[in-house]
Amino acid sequence: MILHYDVIVIGGGHAGCEAAAAAAGMGARTCLVTMDMNKIAQMSCNPAVGGIAKGQIVREIDALGGHMGLVTDKTAIQFRMLNRSKGPAVWSPRAQCDRGKFIWQWRSVLDRTDGLDIWQDQAEELMVERGEAVGVKTVWGVELRAKSVVLTAGTFLNGLLHIGRRSLPGGRIAEPAVERLTASMTRHGITAGRMKTGTPVRIDRRSVHFEDMEIQEGEQGYHAFSFMSEGRPLKQLPCWTCYTNPDVHDVLRSGLADSPLYNGQIQSIGPRYCPSIETKLVTFPDKQQHPLFLEPEGEDTNEMYLNGFSSSMPMDVQISALRRIPALRDARVYRPGYAIEYDFFDPTQLRHTLESKIVPGLFLAGQVNGTTGYEEAAGQGLIAGVNAALRCTGGKTFTLGRDEAYIGVLIDDLVTKGVDEPYRMFTSRAEYRILLRQDDADARLTEKAYRLGLATRRRYDWWTEKKEAVGRIIDLCARTAVKPHDINPALEALGTTPLREGCRIADLVARPQLSLDKLAELLPTLREALESLPNRKEEITEAAEIKMKYKGYIERERLVAEKMRRLESIKIRGHFHYSEMQQLSTEARQKLEKIDPETLAQASRIPGVSPSDINIMLVLMKR
Repeated sequence: MILHYDVIVIGGGHAGCEAAAAAAGMGARTCLVTMDMNKIAQMSCNPAVGGIAKGQIVREIDALGGHMGLVTDKTAIQFRMLNRSKGPAVWSPRAQCDRGKFIWQWRSVLDRTDGLDIWQDQAEELMVERGEAVGVKTVWGVELRAKSVVLTAGTFLNGLLHIGRRSLPGGRIAEPAVERLTASMTRHGITAGRMKTGTPVRIDRRSVHFEDMEIQEGEQGYHAFSFMSEGRPLKQLPCWTCYTNPDVHDVLRSGLADSPLYNGQIQSIGPRYCPSIETKLVTFPDKQQHPLFLEPEGEDTNEMYLNGFSSSMPMDVQISALRRIPALRDARVYRPGYAIEYDFFDPTQLRHTLESKIVPGLFLAGQVNGTTGYEEAAGQGLIAGVNAALRCTGGKTFTLGRDEAYIGVLIDDLVTKGVDEPYRMFTSRAEYRILLRQDDADARLTEKAYRLGLATRRRYDWWTEKKEAVGRIIDLCARTAVKPHDINPALEALGTTPLREGCRIADLVARPQLSLDKLAELLPTLREALESLPNRKEEITEAAEIKMKYKGYIERERLVAEKMRRLESIKIRGHFHYSEMQQLSTEARQKLEKIDPETLAQASRIPGVSPSDINIMLVLMKR
């Protein structure tokens, strides 16, 4: 049987769902191929979305018209804004979700998407004709042909599960691995490698002594992931914290000889910033305890996730160690933690559109590109889906710069620098993080998405209304004067320096002790303006306040970004034969030949390409 589409998406995880929804939303007839329709958008590890920098990515996906933020808000059972003690450049939303409801909410989104079919099957061969991807063949002999193919296979490609000395093929626990698809790609020159990740034990909440743990409540405020959110409908639940201890560590050390991480069984590299509990013991041998976070898997289940206890140790060692923790002394386990090895593909063989340089028409997104995390996968999936759809119509490609989105930083890092371990996004990876705040993702991206046809008119109108309201507040504060005798007593009571002469409200907002809400209590004009705001008063007030408080920093960073954009405008692909350029260092010639950067700015970010190499190319370009 042969089925014809514009875009085929292989894999129904977070990258695949966003890719399929985006491609279909842009008018491409799309087919999502998944092995199990009941596990679409499965949260393989922690049922949580967001976190440091990851939350910003989800806000960007939402601003672009993606669905992860809306699905998260509708299935969240706890929400927190992380890093509130620091500046807004690093504030990051995070939500614990109901795992089962998350799947069915995503399934509902896909079922309602016009032009999108779901086909339950397993892809086993990439079809390439005249050097271009034209579709896939499945294990059931079906040919799915298309103009663009998006691969988002997660950890399923030659997946191998490890618990102690036992290993079994699998993409996730109790789910089969995909065994032949990697080979069908590497025969065309695509480079593959191996990576490793892991997940912790799952515990029955009825066996936990919560009286020996510290409760960690969520926030009940207005913050959310989606700019279109209408609140969190599910019951909000607490998380809990406890710690390992020397007895736990002794038990774990006794099993290190049987740990696949240390007995030579696992050869691939795992995520540096989410290490297993046994790796923590080896890396920090003098540390007497490590924090653990017990988190609910849903509002109607007893299953709980022990964050911080990822492990591939033998089952008996894992359980024995757990029971040395006072709160878990009677712990009953649903399943132990395990590690998984899987194939990925060298992301430097991709363009910024996430299309393969080797096989045109093939796009890759998610863990197959060497990343880790639902959010990183979803962001890539959206960009791949958009460009896969644009390829069908000959439209101009869509990419994001490093000063426009964390998604832009993520993809540029992947295609420019490559990976030698699972890539995870951090705020420190973004040189323009003051411009890439979670509060202004809609300001950065919604108009782009609307012009592209990705964001709906309703979303665009929602953003326009907010933009105008924020502008009115900022304008009012910039032109409204305040006299010392009207406000000095209140300023002194709030612990800030009284005025010697009149100033504008905006000058007062810039003070760290003051906020728009506090000033509104003192200034009737401001109070009336805030009270007259349309929907989402708190969100609009926060956006206006951040713009005023950090105006100088924002403008300074924008100037730096604009200078770098001048290098981004210098296109160099096709202008140089790097192997013949003896003026460059040997390493620079090799790296530039391999990556073939699009712009001089991208070349400057390649490890091994020095500033002097860039200057040489700049001089040659001027000639």
